[in-house]
Amino acid sequence: MPARPVESRRASTPTVSPTPTTSDPEERWKSVTEDAVEPVQHRFCPARAPGAQLDTSKKYSPLDLFQLYFSMNVVQSLCTNTNKNGEKQQAQGKKYQWDPVSIKELYQFLGILIFMGLLTTHTVRDYWSPRRPYGIPFCHTVMSRKRYEAIAWTLHISDPEEDNENDQKKGTPQHDRLFRLRPLLDSLLLSCKAYYHPRQNLSIDERMVASKARIGFKQYMKAKPTKWGFKLFVLADAHNGYTCDFNIYTGKSKSVSGKGLSYDSVMNLIKVSYLGTGYHLYVDNFYTSTTLFQDLYKLKFGACGTIRENRQGFPRTKENAIPKKADRGTIRWIRSDKLLYTKWMDTREVTMCSSIHKVYTGDKVQRRVRNEDGSWRTRNIPVPTPVKAYNQHMGGVDLSDALIKYYNMAQKTKKWYKKIFYNFIDIAVVNSFMLHKELAQAQTTKALSHKTFREELCKQLVDIGLVEQEASASTDKLCVPVAITKGKELDPSMKASFGRRHCALCNEGKLRNKTPWKCEACDVPLCVIVDRNCFKKWHMRKEKKT
Repeated sequence: MPARPVESRRASTPTVSPTPTTSDPEERWKSVTEDAVEPVQHRFCPARAPGAQLDTSKKYSPLDLFQLYFSMNVVQSLCTNTNKNGEKQQAQGKKYQWDPVSIKELYQFLGILIFMGLLTTHTVRDYWSPRRPYGIPFCHTVMSRKRYEAIAWTLHISDPEEDNENDQKKGTPQHDRLFRLRPLLDSLLLSCKAYYHPRQNLSIDERMVASKARIGFKQYMKAKPTKWGFKLFVLADAHNGYTCDFNIYTGKSKSVSGKGLSYDSVMNLIKVSYLGTGYHLYVDNFYTSTTLFQDLYKLKFGACGTIRENRQGFPRTKENAIPKKADRGTIRWIRSDKLLYTKWMDTREVTMCSSIHKVYTGDKVQRRVRNEDGSWRTRNIPVPTPVKAYNQHMGGVDLSDALIKYYNMAQKTKKWYKKIFYNFIDIAVVNSFMLHKELAQAQTTKALSHKTFREELCKQLVDIGLVEQEASASTDKLCVPVAITKGKELDPSMKASFGRRHCALCNEGKLRNKTPWKCEACDVPLCVIVDRNCFKKWHMRKEKKT
């Protein structure tokens, strides 16, 4: 996906000579014909070899790659905290049925979420609807709708007891506004850095997670397609859009450095110990400042970006500046120590700052220009090197956003942390796909398309349970009906009613029958009564599928 081009919207007119405002020859805008000093470049010294940090001789399935981000330990933690929350909800009198969720079920739940991104419907219940024109069989073969909804309602990332302790610290510096995301957030960030090392060109930009939840750090950004939601500052590889690191903005706070939010948001993402040195960073005019670029240069990082003329440190001189009615392609520049400031007339004036590039290396771009008779023609006009590089490398975060939005699993929820949780799954899937492409290139094999990768991942996630069922069937357990309460010490008067569960087959037909019986090997509740032998029907259907 191409980067957002820096260009303007005002038509070109003949050049008018500017009126000098100062006589200092060093404080004037120079034209492109004047000699420019070649900037000193830092040697590119990455901390690791750029690319996937995996064994390139090994074959990785989509599931293997996804589990780098959502490992068994991560999912086990989610299960533990979700089950604690389920017990808490039951104790508070919530009237939906809750059975403890297992690792197998949670992986299947993630598989259904990814499927919902591939095939969208108006409501979640349409995925389980048997009526025309829906009748989508996939979801109800994995789990019942009620079980899916129970997991979605109860899902919890942090320990509910520790949540209460954190909530009591509100209004103090010890309060963590992201506490309900913290276990998964820390794990995901560590995995993003561990399994991939970026190439030389990086970009930082905002990403919006759509939400209108009632919480203090929800943001409104007029210029973004997604205007309401949570703002993430994202560091991405400009080559492929891999999300290397990100921070979630939690609202106004005192600047750590005293130099403002834009400065801190960049410095928090640039970690020399993880990245190395010699990288080139591309940012937009929200971040670009003389102070930031100078400090990045001291860290041996080059930087390039559009800049606002009212920023401190931007040249104030008007001598030899671009006239208001200059021809398209007119270039002016000033070098101040390590930084190069350029102005370029496109359809409007574009201002850039760079510590990497020369002013002009002969590059040109095509623009449509109106002739005097009203017709249009294509014309090649000069373009400064910083502008061309910016257009080429600034789109890393945009590329990642586009891949997420193609198959976005945006689920409606009243819980703000669940909205960000779904975005974490999207980040993990897209990063897994990037690793897949990197490995395919290293192994000279054909990579799957993004859609096919998601389809395969979806199938492998929901089949985790089938693999476990097949493994259990191969043990001493047989497919025979046994009491759900088998092995439990109960009062004799409760044996016929305690622990009854909804029959798996009846639930598919929207019946609410409960049964005290289950299959010993498959661990699936099924009816075994005189006029309804769901146990036999369910296993006959299973044999046909295999």
